[in-house]
Amino acid sequence: MEADNEALLRRLEEAVDANPDDPSLRFDLALFLWDNDKLREKAADHFVAAAKLNPQNGAAFRYLGHYYGRVSLDFQRAIKCYQRALSLNPDDFHSGEALCDLLDDEGKETLEMAICRDSSQKSPRAFWAFRRLGYLQLHQHKWSQAVQSLQQAIRGYPTCAHLWEALGLAYHRLGRFTAAIKSYGRAIELEPTTVFAFVESGNVFLMLGSFKKGIEQFRQALEISPHCISANYGLASGLLGLAKESINLGAFRWGATLLEEASKVAKTSTHLAGNLSCIWKLHGDIQLMYAKNYPWTEGGQVLEFDAEDFNTSILSWRRACLLAASLAKCSYQRALHLAPWQANTYADIAMSTNLICSLNESFKHDINAWQPSEKMAMGALLLEAENYEFWVALGCLSDNTALKQHALIRGLQLDVSLAVAWAYLGKLYRKEGGKQLARQAFDFSRSIDPSLALPWAGMTADFHDRQSAPDEAFESCLRAVQIFPLAEFQIGLAKLALASGHLSSPQVFGAIRQAVQRAPHYPECHNLNGLVCEARYDFLSAVASYRLARCAVTNSSCSDLKSQTRDISINLARSLNKAGNALAAVHECENLKKEGLLDAEGLQIYAISLWKLGQSNLALSVAKELGSRVSTMGQTSVAASVSLICRLLYSISGMDSAINSIMKMPKELFQSAQISFIVSAIHGLDRNNQLESVVSSSRYCLKSQEEISGMHFLIALSKLIKNGSECNLGFQSGLAHLKKALHMYPHSSLLRNLLGYLLLSGEEWNDTHVATRCCNKDTSYSSIKDGFKSAYEILGAAGVACYAISSSSPKFSFPTCTYQCLNEPGAINQLQKCLRREPWNESARYLLILNLFQKAREERFPFNLCIMLERLISVALSSKCDDKRDTSNQYQKFQLLLCASELSLQGGNQTSCVDHVRNGLSIMLPDGYLFFSHLQLCRAYASEGDVTSLQKEYIRCLELKTDCHIGWICLKVIESKCGLQNDYDILELDLKESLFEEKKSRNMWMAVFNLVEGLICVWKQDFLLAQEFLREACSLADSESCFHLCYGAICLEVARQWGGVEVLRLAIRSLTKARQASITPLPLISVLMAQAEGSLGFKEKWENNLRLEWFTWPPEMRPAELFFQMHLLARQSQTQSRAVLEESSKVEQFQSPQRWVLRAIHTNPSCIRYWKVLDKLAE
Repeated sequence: MEADNEALLRRLEEAVDANPDDPSLRFDLALFLWDNDKLREKAADHFVAAAKLNPQNGAAFRYLGHYYGRVSLDFQRAIKCYQRALSLNPDDFHSGEALCDLLDDEGKETLEMAICRDSSQKSPRAFWAFRRLGYLQLHQHKWSQAVQSLQQAIRGYPTCAHLWEALGLAYHRLGRFTAAIKSYGRAIELEPTTVFAFVESGNVFLMLGSFKKGIEQFRQALEISPHCISANYGLASGLLGLAKESINLGAFRWGATLLEEASKVAKTSTHLAGNLSCIWKLHGDIQLMYAKNYPWTEGGQVLEFDAEDFNTSILSWRRACLLAASLAKCSYQRALHLAPWQANTYADIAMSTNLICSLNESFKHDINAWQPSEKMAMGALLLEAENYEFWVALGCLSDNTALKQHALIRGLQLDVSLAVAWAYLGKLYRKEGGKQLARQAFDFSRSIDPSLALPWAGMTADFHDRQSAPDEAFESCLRAVQIFPLAEFQIGLAKLALASGHLSSPQVFGAIRQAVQRAPHYPECHNLNGLVCEARYDFLSAVASYRLARCAVTNSSCSDLKSQTRDISINLARSLNKAGNALAAVHECENLKKEGLLDAEGLQIYAISLWKLGQSNLALSVAKELGSRVSTMGQTSVAASVSLICRLLYSISGMDSAINSIMKMPKELFQSAQISFIVSAIHGLDRNNQLESVVSSSRYCLKSQEEISGMHFLIALSKLIKNGSECNLGFQSGLAHLKKALHMYPHSSLLRNLLGYLLLSGEEWNDTHVATRCCNKDTSYSSIKDGFKSAYEILGAAGVACYAISSSSPKFSFPTCTYQCLNEPGAINQLQKCLRREPWNESARYLLILNLFQKAREERFPFNLCIMLERLISVALSSKCDDKRDTSNQYQKFQLLLCASELSLQGGNQTSCVDHVRNGLSIMLPDGYLFFSHLQLCRAYASEGDVTSLQKEYIRCLELKTDCHIGWICLKVIESKCGLQNDYDILELDLKESLFEEKKSRNMWMAVFNLVEGLICVWKQDFLLAQEFLREACSLADSESCFHLCYGAICLEVARQWGGVEVLRLAIRSLTKARQASITPLPLISVLMAQAEGSLGFKEKWENNLRLEWFTWPPEMRPAELFFQMHLLARQSQTQSRAVLEESSKVEQFQSPQRWVLRAIHTNPSCIRYWKVLDKLAE
């Protein structure tokens, strides 16, 4: 190798000696010598000679720059050589980078930027210059210019991760966060181990509020570099932000878990860099948040528990909060030690100290001395006296009224638009009794910043004095809770809900549950939680809450301890009574009686509980005692007491005794709406009308529209009873009264819901559809629930009764129901809204399942809908209790099991299908319901081909029987499909027997049965007998289009096989009736009419009917045969004259016959007939 190099060197030297003026030979020799470190000085001489001979050779100057800069260390000459090289070739990145490195070492940053800018201006491909210029501009914080330079540089170096990082940083500083995230992401793709890109993209995500994504980025950075301080700090900050977000949503336990993890990460950061005050401050922020939001949990307590356990849990919760607050204070103090000039740290210490004092029960407050929190707040003001935030903080933390007012006013002097200062000033004025000033301060605060919670809450505090509507106060407090879910605001919301009747609202339920977790030591929290549970009819939870409230009140230091204890005990007794535990309710009332705390409400609960226990005499004696106190009661208590006495007398002594007692009562008592309702209810049950005069006089006290509507509701129910027989209710009289009342009060949801409920219970074929129009779904949620059944339940039940109600635009069928409500929003959507509002509403979930099942059946059981139904059914079955006394609950469970069985059958899982049915058979229900279990087993065994089991279940169905007519019809279909036989043809007789008591729908069901018989004959190819059955069906239900359609089709088939003009005319008459009876044009009617008319030789009618058929089909559902029929019309049009075609504009004329056939083939390419016709047309 060395010999070759020496030979090459000799040849180059000889060539140079032969041609000393050839610059290229000089340059080649210099390059060869440059590779040898010992000969670089000699190489430099040749580079100089080459440069003199050819001054345009930039490479020679570049190597000379390398020689002066790296060998001889003559930096000035090196700089000049590099500059010369760049002037000749701006794209020379070696010269450019070397020159910039030299200038950077000498601190000549301005000259470096000038050279880069000059090179970039001379050549757009000088990517090294753009890169270097972008880095320099980043260093000088010229973000916009850096973006342009770096974008140009990336065109030359698209795989350089550092360029993408720099571009991301520039975007980040400009506030273009989306572009920054993309740039950082590209850098990570190119170099997965770059910590900087992970950390900075995490910071961007935190700024955008995407805490989960930011946390993910920081975790990946820590996997690469576990000791990265920035990544640890960012992860702790991200966890803190995510915890705040979770806490604001009410997920306190999850938020506490995140804060615990954040605290560990921040503590790790303090070990890595304990001299950074910001890390200690972050740790303090995390601990302070943990102390404020650490949730209390009941620890799985049941109805009976020890009060000592409750006290222990409260003490444990308080200690956890106190420890976190103390750790926060210590962290803030450490941060202050490292950075004593940071005024914010003083304010943080003040807040943590104030929290410690509030959690520490042993702390004694001296109003005459400066509190530690006040001193620390003053420390912040000593550093920044003009900072209005510190003045507000002093005003919030101080307990001295004068100092508080002075601090808040001083903050307003510095910034008059400070909404938070106005809000706290309003709170101070209201506490001192200055309600007018407080109202003005709250108004100022709310007008400046409507997103502040305190003024909204403050506006509701004195709604009694301002005589504002309770609903308005409730809405204002709800707004405050939604902005800032503070426990005090949530407790106030529950109190306002109690006054305004919104206790059952989901917002109130969520708010009070959060308040219990954050302020478990407040007795009113548990008491209000019990009231909310009562409003939701969850009496067992209410009992548990009241017992917790009683435990909490024993540890409180309130002045009205006895009053609170009495209220809680009465609430507990009431809930125990409603939960079915009358004995425990009696014990509670007896304890109150021993302590002398049993008031009128307690006596009422006592009497009802005794009556439920069967102690009627004691109940009457308590009622007598209650009556003796009537003269000392308020008007509301008098009405409730007299109403209860009347109810007890009716229930214990009978109607006559109750009526006699009512007749003896003073007439003044009847001037109450509540008493009027009770008297009217007893009067409604009395067929002799003995209380007619009392009832008529008492109704004059009804003033509001709600009371009058309620009375009409009661009158309608009384007419149902009085005008009915022993076995049946008088529906017509009740419906007539409701219709009259609705003319007077058309917006009454109570009357509308009752009317819809009665219509659903009636026998009229049209009543189901009328019921849906009675429900007013556009009113408030509370109004929708008025009455026996809510509007959602009525609409859902009607949707099950007729699918046309729940879906106005079916995709797979054409409903022939003449009462379709085409503008109906759909039962499924309404039930989904209801279930979103009340996830615990089992009735809404049950009806939603049935409506979705209807939809799945209409759409041929699509996979996604079946999966949804299986999940819903699983949730519904898991929530069903096993109380065998609740017949309605047992029936719903049975129906859900049948739905689950049908889904399994449609999915091909016969084993699961049979298992669900067997589970349904274990439920104790009448034989008429169990009939359908065996019917489902028939279908399951038929799909398996198990004839023996099928015959067994079929006979079992015949033995059980049912009053539900559709059951017999389905059994008839199975009998014919599977060829089942029985000794006696009793199926039709059983159907007629079930229809014996039916008056208005008997003909319709018999018509359906004849329709099924006719279809069975069609399956057997016995068209003449099928014609007879369908003729009978049409005679029984002449207004139903589907019967006439089937009869017309059968007549056409009979005419095709046996001929006969009269049969064709029968078909035309029947199809004409079908067309007239259908509310929307039904497909197939017109095409069958066209066949019949064409067979009779009426060409024009044949053409018109085919055109009508085109418009009866939705565009996406038109079959191939329809396109083929249009090709026939198009061929007919071709034979007409041009003048006639121009006058008429018919659908078949828009395309040629060949085009129509092509569309038919596109829709059904397997039809050979279409291809043959196409061949003929092509010829």
